[in-house]
Amino acid sequence: MIELALTITYAAVGVSLLLNLVRLARGPDPTDRILALDTMVINAIALIMLLGIAQHTTLLFEAAMLFAMVGFVTTVAFCRFLLRGDVIE
Repeated sequence: MIELALTITYAAVGVSLLLNLVRLARGPDPTDRILALDTMVINAIALIMLLGIAQHTTLLFEAAMLFAMVGFVTTVAFCRFLLRGDVIE
């Protein structure tokens, strides 16, 4: 039963990644592109978590947490760059 749920979830996250890729390519504003990248990071975290559930390991959960922290920092850096022109003052 869990295998079926994982398969359906893999497909849903894959479709979400494809739609985010379309928004990344066609985004009219840089802010739309940044939001698409941030959402792609969240989807990548979801894929890492799903892989951890499928493989019955906790190591991937720690990797997902590290990936989430790096994704947050990069999103903040991109936003600061758009607002101020540089990341570090």
